[in-house]
Amino acid sequence: MKYFDEIYELYFQDVYKYILAISRSNQAAEEITQETFFRALKNIDSFRGDCDIRFWLCGIAKNEYFRAMEKGKLQSGEEMPDVPAAKETEKDFIKQEDSFRIHQILHQLEEPYKEVFSLRVFGELPFKKIGLIFGKSENWARVTYYRAKQKIQEKLEDEERE
Repeated sequence: MKYFDEIYELYFQDVYKYILAISRSNQAAEEITQETFFRALKNIDSFRGDCDIRFWLCGIAKNEYFRAMEKGKLQSGEEMPDVPAAKETEKDFIKQEDSFRIHQILHQLEEPYKEVFSLRVFGELPFKKIGLIFGKSENWARVTYYRAKQKIQEKLEDEERE
């Protein structure tokens, strides 16, 4: 049990930020993170150790998020004005008047672009942690984020031309 307390302390913020990036709701992130650690505690014996425990926990969290969505317990895309963008460049990129449209475009993006962009911008996770979540490298996370950003910019520019 002491071992699990250490896991909770080490990874709570990572799981919370991951779900916050997906759900865009502080309340949902808190509830799902708590449920994630409850499920992880119940199933800790099933953790094989063949991946980073952070990846395993985020997988549980993602499943919990989708389970809550299916049960109608969550509203996707709630506004969160108290979550700043990761960097000044992202703040410039996401202007108030474009925010809603960017969320619409983001919702239409295929994985992993959607998730990587959300984790970076809304979850404020560093590329290294994003890479760990996906079981990939930091460089993979950087490239995927850059491509997601390009796809969003292209769609916005296409709409402006229309």
